[in-house]
Amino acid sequence: MVSQQKAIAQLNEMKKLGKELRLAADGWDEEWKTLIATLMSARTTDKITIPIAQRLFDKYNSVEKLVGASEGEIGAIIRGVNFYKTKAKHIFELAQILLKEYGGKVPHEFDNLVELPGVGRKTANVFLAECGQGRIGVDTHVGYISNELGWTKEIKQEKVEKDLEKLFPEKYWGELNWIMVRFGQTFSNRKEKDKILRRIKKI
Repeated sequence: MVSQQKAIAQLNEMKKLGKELRLAADGWDEEWKTLIATLMSARTTDKITIPIAQRLFDKYNSVEKLVGASEGEIGAIIRGVNFYKTKAKHIFELAQILLKEYGGKVPHEFDNLVELPGVGRKTANVFLAECGQGRIGVDTHVGYISNELGWTKEIKQEKVEKDLEKLFPEKYWGELNWIMVRFGQTFSNRKEKDKILRRIKKI
């Protein structure tokens, strides 16, 4: 296993190399928008997700208004994201639950979040990290880079997450996803990314 000191140095190098790209969870003025945009970004690039999410929020600018939409109306707006029909169903159901059970607010407890339609472990952790909690959202970028650098040998999301929690001090947890995803999106060419990761691995 890589030492903590080495892993932090490698993370800092990725932070320097990655561009300041806006990710799907960034920059929204209300938490329900952050959660829904993050949900929409699963298996879809942030570059595609963000403008589509913006169109959805321009049309329905409150949870109350979103509750008044149908699955079909939501789906027609978000059809540019992958699995848009499933995501439209989840967004429709999610809005109902947020209004009925949480007064239109998003819960900040992990166990409550993952019970919401379409909200898995990664989405919940990314949302909570955006809200200032020390949580590690493990997606394909985080899993791949962590394996390439020897931070983990695990593949399953939760096990990768636990290995990263052991390796890094808690103050780094909330920014791990952002740093690695920005690095991964900056170097989207696999050969180029792997070449740079080999160099970072030698740090």
